[in-house]
Amino acid sequence: MMLIARDLTRRLRGRALVAGVTLDIRPAEMLGLIGPNGSGKSTLLRMLAGLVRPDGGQVALDGRPLRTMPARQVARHIALVAQSAETSDRITVRDAVALGRTPWLDALRPWSPADEAHVTQALARVDLAHLAGRDWSTLSGGERQRAHIARALAQAPRILLLDEPTNHLDIRHQLAILDLVGGLGLTTVIALHDLNQAMRCDRLAVMQAGRLVALGPPDRILTADLLARVFQVRASTLTDPQDGSRVMRFHPVV
Repeated sequence: MMLIARDLTRRLRGRALVAGVTLDIRPAEMLGLIGPNGSGKSTLLRMLAGLVRPDGGQVALDGRPLRTMPARQVARHIALVAQSAETSDRITVRDAVALGRTPWLDALRPWSPADEAHVTQALARVDLAHLAGRDWSTLSGGERQRAHIARALAQAPRILLLDEPTNHLDIRHQLAILDLVGGLGLTTVIALHDLNQAMRCDRLAVMQAGRLVALGPPDRILTADLLARVFQVRASTLTDPQDGSRVMRFHPVV
């Protein structure tokens, strides 16, 4: 399933949050979306999910513009894990994850054992099965983050969009979530702050001031020039003796 953005633009009070972004997201790839705070990553993800309508350009799913598709149909194919999805309702973790099945339910297709299985599997995938009966309000920030991801997985999407999903997670669960996402076989766009984590992606899309300024494999994109120009840092590259992978240490540009 192919997700394509053409010349996407979104403005707020005369300022361009996203400006002229064109992007082809390949089937089954993990595309990392990186850039400084305020570079437009979250806005771009919301437009790719069909939740925010662009002021210019369009997003198409397998050649069909998202704006022509019913929201329920879009949600059967695309799931977004946002940074600040919260609820004040008194709800259990399992019930929160079950909300991911909403796009698949209607009067002719009520809740079924198959839906129950999707929820059970999603909870297990993010290591939350033991907390399924807990009240949402009692969860830590990291546990809530994993529950949000579980809800998206219960949605059974073909395309998964994640906005900084490792925020609030301890290092073990950061690595577990990245391993999980990488092994799903879904088309994935994942916004990340940690550039070493971003090196796990197949390609990186670099945002700066609302514009897409670089796109390609991590080893080609994360150059000294780009790191200085976009992130205002310089990097020392090391080799992990355990597996030979590239690891970067960052220093401020002075």
